[in-house]
Amino acid sequence: MDLLTRTEEIILLSVHELRDSAYGVTIRDLAADLTGRRWSIGAIYVPLDRLTRNGFLKSHSGDPTHQRGGRRKRLYRLTAKGVTALKETKELQDKLWAAIPGVSALRPRPV
Repeated sequence: MDLLTRTEEIILLSVHELRDSAYGVTIRDLAADLTGRRWSIGAIYVPLDRLTRNGFLKSHSGDPTHQRGGRRKRLYRLTAKGVTALKETKELQDKLWAAIPGVSALRPRPV
């Protein structure tokens, strides 16, 4: 089982949702929308590189555009290994939450 960090999970889910338009900026924007927090571009690209190196994502260069000064976007897509890792991570989270009776009613304990 490949355990994902929360950041990796959010990024993989964002890539899945964005499909053919998944590149650094769109991934960062969706992650911000989903989590309600601001993400630096480095907080996206470092895990993207690691996820690609580890086979959870594939990347390729898009066509150059005038808006980007002729530069290409690096586009990402999930691999079968990435889909499996997401499913296993969800199953583990569900199992952990289900294993603790009353976890949905968590309250701070008095000190």
